[in-house]
Amino acid sequence: MNGADTAWVLVCAGLVLFMTPGLALFYGGMVPVRNVLTMMMQNIIPLGIITVTWVLVGYTLAFSNRGNSLVGEFDAFALIGVDTPQFHTVAAGVTIPALAFVAYQMMFAIITPALLTGATAGRLKFAGWTVFLAAWSILVYPQVARWLWHPKGWLAELGAQDWAGGMVVHASAGGAAIAVLLVVGRRHGWPNLKTSPNNLPLMLVGTGILWFGWFGFNAGDGLQANDIAAQALINTHIAGGAAMLTWLLVERLSSGHSTLVGAASGAIAGLATITPCAGFVSTGAALLIGLIAGCVCCFAVRLKHVFKYDDALDVIAVHFVGGVLGSLLLGFFADSTVNAVGEDGLFTGGGGVLLWHQIVAVVCVVLFSFVLSWIIAVVISRTMGLREPGPEQEDLDHVQQGASGYALSGIIAHPTASGRAAEDGLYSDRNTDNRVGPPQLLLSAVVNTSRVDGLRDALLMAGARSLELADTAVYTGTVRTENFRGGKRKLDFDDRLRVFASVDADHEEAVTAVLKRFGAEPESIYRLPVASS
Repeated sequence: MNGADTAWVLVCAGLVLFMTPGLALFYGGMVPVRNVLTMMMQNIIPLGIITVTWVLVGYTLAFSNRGNSLVGEFDAFALIGVDTPQFHTVAAGVTIPALAFVAYQMMFAIITPALLTGATAGRLKFAGWTVFLAAWSILVYPQVARWLWHPKGWLAELGAQDWAGGMVVHASAGGAAIAVLLVVGRRHGWPNLKTSPNNLPLMLVGTGILWFGWFGFNAGDGLQANDIAAQALINTHIAGGAAMLTWLLVERLSSGHSTLVGAASGAIAGLATITPCAGFVSTGAALLIGLIAGCVCCFAVRLKHVFKYDDALDVIAVHFVGGVLGSLLLGFFADSTVNAVGEDGLFTGGGGVLLWHQIVAVVCVVLFSFVLSWIIAVVISRTMGLREPGPEQEDLDHVQQGASGYALSGIIAHPTASGRAAEDGLYSDRNTDNRVGPPQLLLSAVVNTSRVDGLRDALLMAGARSLELADTAVYTGTVRTENFRGGKRKLDFDDRLRVFASVDADHEEAVTAVLKRFGAEPESIYRLPVASS
């Protein structure tokens, strides 16, 4: 056993595992605020379901040394009697424990179907999704993995190459996403639906985790800590950075803005596109692949408006198009001087043979995944149900989880010294103070302040008997525009705080002065009599 190679593969397995919660953050930050927990749950649950299905049957179907070119036998059921697997993408001298390979490949199996949840965001029933995951991880993924990553696989024997999952992961997930979209249909109100992402900083955190984990995704696939791993790692990073730049350029030229969402999307597109090529191409080729990926995938976002499919978070444009594009570009840029196991592409003297093999493999993988995914989705839809009804789609967190992703309001979010007014005696004994009568008036005003402590204390000192604060939105008459993936959302309301203060006649003037001092316009102050009981 080679200790260095074993340690590298185990570290890379952890990196790929880390990508799954990263994907949950990436998708979770881009959905509406009432659907964030549901989206994250859809991404996390594969860690449980597919771990079990992979150990029981997934691994043996994909990598059993018995079986034929289409599917493996059950000799490694539940990992019983697992012997050293055969590898076709690395040198014959690879010596790592079979269980290290099992664990590493398990992480690929887990994240692959999770990718499609971005396309179906806001529509899936949780129970139906879990059944789909279990079925897909047994009926679809292991077979595709065997075809391309096992030496007996028929596409591997044909000559097709897929370094780390352009077809096995991204193309198969994209084919499944198209199939499931056909079954569950569009979101309630689409295409006129104009929702806003709930937390783009959260999306950026997810992007960083995915980028970090992608080094294990691509650099670990050779199963050796050597020069090819280093080449794959640098290729991965270069392609992600280059794609980010071209996406931002296209976005700027087409919409007038270069956005954070565009930067994250471009990076992910480049990482997905370099995935099938990472261990087979040179550094210069990786740069060109990244530049092409950012441009093509950015334009691919527009396809959903042309073909009228509701891909909520552009999984098809980024992952599917990226995976297919990278698999085909490998037929042009593959270089056997980088990796002797690989073939030469069209631009490196190999002719069009590899490109033809890549085309055949892409078509077969996409069709297989699409057809079986459609059948699985239809069966689930007609039995236990796969799509949430229209009204429930607006608040899936409460429907499916009975909880909210954020326990914050504009008021609670402001920093306050909790209980300070009571500790300072500003509010104590006011209801029993015999020097003043009961409250006679209710003053209401809209203020523009983040100083909740200062507002509270000033009102109490001025004689307010009770206080209520509420978030409110004020019509300004000035339109501002927010951009999300090229779509524009126009807003003419601004966030403010509404204050309700009960006072007696003697303190009305002082409380009104405080409200004005904190930004209340005179015309926004309302004075209502309090009915006596």
